[in-house]
Amino acid sequence: MLALIGGSGLSSLDGFEPHKQKKINTVFGETSAALSIGKFAKKQIVFLPRHGNPHVIPPHKINYRANIWALKDLGVKKIISVTAVGGITALSSPGTIVIPHQIIDYTYGRENTFFDGAVNPLEHVDFTQPYNSDLRDRLIAAAQKENIKIIDGGVYAATQGPRLETSAEILRLENDGADLVGMTGMPEAALAKEAGLAYAKISIVANWAAGKNDSGEKITVSNINSVIQGSIVKVKLIISSYLNEESDG
Repeated sequence: MLALIGGSGLSSLDGFEPHKQKKINTVFGETSAALSIGKFAKKQIVFLPRHGNPHVIPPHKINYRANIWALKDLGVKKIISVTAVGGITALSSPGTIVIPHQIIDYTYGRENTFFDGAVNPLEHVDFTQPYNSDLRDRLIAAAQKENIKIIDGGVYAATQGPRLETSAEILRLENDGADLVGMTGMPEAALAKEAGLAYAKISIVANWAAGKNDSGEKITVSNINSVIQGSIVKVKLIISSYLNEESDG
């Protein structure tokens, strides 16, 4: 079964027909919201808004461990994560859809592993490739089938939030090799890897990162939301096309 984790701009899913909601209190606490189980593109999926519904949980307060643990417990095998990001490099202009292939973690103070020596014994997991290559390839193929332009590959920089970054911080991220900047990419990706779940991300570039807009225009929430809403239709179409090619289960 597939789970869709929605971020900013996707706290609800048009066209999704839920038939059950399940609130799970895991050994790591409660999930961001009740898990909604239902049909999307005629296939059964689980939908979870990572910031809650309504959108109230800041990035550093999300219980990522509970979210991933609950999805695995429910029988989920694959996760598509949708995130809004800032664009750092020239190819990552607002409105662009990117399927990133790598991630750099700049977050701190977050509960970031299941293998904490308390609930689960210590274990080291290979995180060389943070995203599942097969799931990425299928999402890219779905986009191509629908004639939706995407960027195949990009390095996602996960920052702490909830504030946006300074221009000096963005320059540092760029020098480190990052193409995109967001606040929820980690530890979600690492936890999915620890749980043995196939995980891939669809990122909507909602704005230029700090200092990257030549016009000097201030980053505003209203502008970000406007761009997200303009691209979210394409993201839903990619996911629908992907599901149409997948078998149930």
